[in-house]
Amino acid sequence: MAKAPITVFGGTGFLGSRLVRELYDAGHAVRVASRRPALPEWAEPGDPLEPVKADIHCEAEVGRALEGSRGVVNAVSLYVESRHSSFDEVHVQGAGRLARLARAEGIETFIQLSGIGASDASRSRYVRARGRGEAAVLDAFPKAVIVRPSVMFGPGDAFLTRLAGLTRLPVIPLFGHGETRLQPVHVLDVARAIARLSGASPTERRLFELGGPDILRYRDVLELVMAHLERDRALLPVPLPLWHFAALLAAPLPGPPLTRDQVILLAADNTVSEGVGTLADLDILPRSLRDALPECLPAPGQASP
Repeated sequence: MAKAPITVFGGTGFLGSRLVRELYDAGHAVRVASRRPALPEWAEPGDPLEPVKADIHCEAEVGRALEGSRGVVNAVSLYVESRHSSFDEVHVQGAGRLARLARAEGIETFIQLSGIGASDASRSRYVRARGRGEAAVLDAFPKAVIVRPSVMFGPGDAFLTRLAGLTRLPVIPLFGHGETRLQPVHVLDVARAIARLSGASPTERRLFELGGPDILRYRDVLELVMAHLERDRALLPVPLPLWHFAALLAAPLPGPPLTRDQVILLAADNTVSEGVGTLADLDILPRSLRDALPECLPAPGQASP
């Protein structure tokens, strides 16, 4: 008899694709749910992997993707709103719909990907939606597990790639004085944590915050990237009100390079809280940003990032 699958919504994304591999390597059958479903490049005929089309906005598609699943992970993310999709539609309505249908299907485990700092009291529309989404999930599926990673990095990420782009400038503007504290976590460590939480033994904890081994200031991260790329640039502090003004000017542009939510996020510390589940509780020793830079960004003499 075929194993009941774990269904990963957003299974073709930055985290979701890594999670699919971790679940597969752990011996699980995996259903990859996405608006544009595809099997991973490493898949071979006969692997217990099933791509399925599922838009989190569509109740019928979500319901079909859930049929016969043993567990569900919601790794669907939206970082910039558009005419076609809002934070509320994805992170609140979509997450709540998915949790409600999963419980109705009798699914055993539900894991909701969120983010450190998620709160419905935030000034950021994105962070508020994440906080309200957690509440919607727990209301529909009270035994769901919430996973909040810090800023994620890894090969092909947006975080380090953008910082590498900034190092091409003669002077790098900082958000304020660049003192915001981050706890960057490798995407593979987050994927491994979620895979372990999807295992047969249920966890007593319902909230996990995942961060790397080092707490770094934003300017520290920039300096690590510059040193790795052998680029020496001056760092220029820029007051946060000017960044908010710049985001306001950029707002009408299609795919704006800077949004108000990004400015708010970069002004707030993003580190693991006390009294929550962590990578240590899952017996995972996290990779450090410094050690992982060579695999994440091409070294001097290779292709430019």
